[in-house]
Amino acid sequence: MIRVLVVRDEGYFGVPVRTFLETEPDMHYVTTLPINGDLAPRAAQLWPAVIVIDTEYMVSQVLPMADALHTAIPSCAMLLLCDPSKRGMLPPRRWNGGLNFLLKSAASSSLAESVRRLAAGERVVSPMLQAASLNTDRGLSTRELEVLGLAAEGESVKEIAGRLYLSGGTVRNYLSAVIAKTGARNRLDAIRIARKEGWLR
Repeated sequence: MIRVLVVRDEGYFGVPVRTFLETEPDMHYVTTLPINGDLAPRAAQLWPAVIVIDTEYMVSQVLPMADALHTAIPSCAMLLLCDPSKRGMLPPRRWNGGLNFLLKSAASSSLAESVRRLAAGERVVSPMLQAASLNTDRGLSTRELEVLGLAAEGESVKEIAGRLYLSGGTVRNYLSAVIAKTGARNRLDAIRIARKEGWLR
């Protein structure tokens, strides 16, 4: 049996993924956990083979969480359900981590097949998402949005550097690039602009 854990942000009420998974005879739906600071250690206690992340958060905001989950459960595969019509919901152009990508609108059979492939050690990236990612100019890079997202959560330069395994100078360079690209006066103004444009929640 493939143990599947679902992760969702608490304010999102899309169609529950569990309704698709529970009908599959070779899958065991473990539970649904909310996205919060305790997610990685709680998930590690459940030993899932696959984690399905069903969220309205942007990909740049999911990456640090995915890193934490990968560190806590190295053998577990992760599948992020994405809506390409929403800003920031495309796979990064350069991402070598353990995150896989499928359309939110994918049929239940596609979701089940993706879970099986991940459990077998394969990678899954929806061709439509991959093409959209390569052909879309979002202005800010995935890493810039990732750094800005952490700054918006109140993280200091030192804390961001630690989370992303970067130097403090590199983090400052990313923030400076964001400020320049958005035409902001400072970091707080850049966060305000990014939220207004829908790049950050």
